[in-house]
Amino acid sequence: MERVTIADAINELDELACALDNAYWDSANIQHKDIFYNLISIIHGELNELAKLSVVDHSMAYEPITAPWRNAVSKLKQLHSHLEAWVIRTKTVEQLEYHLPKLIRTLTVQN
Repeated sequence: MERVTIADAINELDELACALDNAYWDSANIQHKDIFYNLISIIHGELNELAKLSVVDHSMAYEPITAPWRNAVSKLKQLHSHLEAWVIRTKTVEQLEYHLPKLIRTLTVQN
């Protein structure tokens, strides 16, 4: 398994948050909006904690900091398995299809 640095994790989390934000605004289903919003909030919490680290630390190996993010793997897997049904725009599906498996692997290895 390749080593994920803090800088890599920040980039991946930011990209995932942007894709989830697009999915949130595209969705007309309130249950899907709730899931998207929940994940966005969890990611922002993790990014806020990572922002407290020094730039010198960005080359260190990444480990999830917040408990909600460490426990988000089931939510990410649920979203990944329902992407085509829950996300309308093809570009957003492609973005999520690219980022979700990476982050699921990162969280699964850590747990």
